[in-house]
Amino acid sequence: MSNKDTLQNCFLPDFCNLRMVFAVVILAQLFAFVLALMTITSADGVGWKYMSMVSLFVQWCALGSCASLCYARRYLCQVATLWAAVLSYLVILLVVAVLSEIAFHLVYFELALGAKHAQFILRNVVISALITGPILRYFYVQQAWERNVKAEAQSRLQALQARIRPHFLFNSMNTIASLIRTQPAQAETAIEDLADLFRVSLRETQQFHTLADEIELCDRYLEIEKLRLGDRLNIKYDIDSLPKDALIPPILLQPLVENAIYHGIETLAEGGTIRVSGEQKKKTLHIRIENPCLAQRPTASTGHHMAQENIRERLLAMYDKRAALHIEPYSDRYVIEIVLPYRNKLDEDSDR
Repeated sequence: MSNKDTLQNCFLPDFCNLRMVFAVVILAQLFAFVLALMTITSADGVGWKYMSMVSLFVQWCALGSCASLCYARRYLCQVATLWAAVLSYLVILLVVAVLSEIAFHLVYFELALGAKHAQFILRNVVISALITGPILRYFYVQQAWERNVKAEAQSRLQALQARIRPHFLFNSMNTIASLIRTQPAQAETAIEDLADLFRVSLRETQQFHTLADEIELCDRYLEIEKLRLGDRLNIKYDIDSLPKDALIPPILLQPLVENAIYHGIETLAEGGTIRVSGEQKKKTLHIRIENPCLAQRPTASTGHHMAQENIRERLLAMYDKRAALHIEPYSDRYVIEIVLPYRNKLDEDSDR
C-alpha cells in the first residue's frame, strides 16, 4: 500500500488542513470559556483577565497538539490502529504537560490559582486526558463509519454496473447474429470490434474514467450497430467545449446511446442522427443525448427505463444531489441531459 493510501485509510484526520485547524480553535475556545466561567466569581477585571489567560493557554495547548499530530501523522498512520491511538494520546498529554510547565514558570503563573507546581501540571494533564480520549474515539468511529459507507456504495455501484454490462453484451451479440448469414465478413469485423470494446469496458475497475474514454466506448459500440443499420444510423458530436480529461463514471453515456438506437433510430424507416452535445458551465458539465423518434411512439419499454433508472441511481450514489439526469420527451424527438460536477485527475489526487 502506498504512503498516500496509508494516510487516506488512517483514522487520524489531517491536522495540517486549515478547516481542521479552524475547528480545533473553535472547540478549544468553547472549552476555555466553560473552564474559565467555572472559576469566575465576579464581574471585575480580575475575573475577565483570568478568562483571557485561560483562553490563550488552552489555545496554545490545542494548536500545539494539532501541530504535533500534523507532523507525526505520517508516522502514526504506518503502525497498527491501537498503537496509533495510544501514541497520539501520549503526544497530546506530553504537549499539555510541557506547555503547563512553561506557563507555570514564565508567564501564566496566575493560572495556578494557588495550586502548587505538581498540582497545576497534574490538573491540566488529567483534564486533557479526559477530553482527548473521547475525541480520539470519535475520530475512530467516524473513520469506520465513512469506510463502511464507501464500501456499501462501492458494492451498490458494482451491482448497478453489472446490470448494465449483460444488457450491453446481449444487444451487441444480437446485432452480430443478424449479420452472420448475410454478411459474414462484417460479422467477423463486428466480433473484433466487440472484443476491443470489452477490453476497454472490462478494464474499468476504478470508479471513474475520462470523458475521452467514454466517447471511445460509444464509438466502438456505434461501429457495431452501424454494420447492421448502415446509412440509417448517423452520429454527430458537438462536445468540443467539454474538457476531455473530465472524470465521469464508466459506462455512463453508452447505455443512453444504445437506447437512442433501439427506441429511436431503429423504429424509423429512414433512420436518423443521434446528437451528443455538451458544455461546461463553471464547474458543472451538461451532456445531452438527442435522438429522433416516432411521433406516436408507444410507451417506453422496461429496458429503456432500466438504463435510465440505473444511471440515475449511480449518479445519486456517487454525487448525491450534485448530479442529475433530466428527460425531455418531445413529439418527434427524445432528449436526455446529464448534469454532473467537473472533476479531473488533479482534483481527485488533491482529495486523497
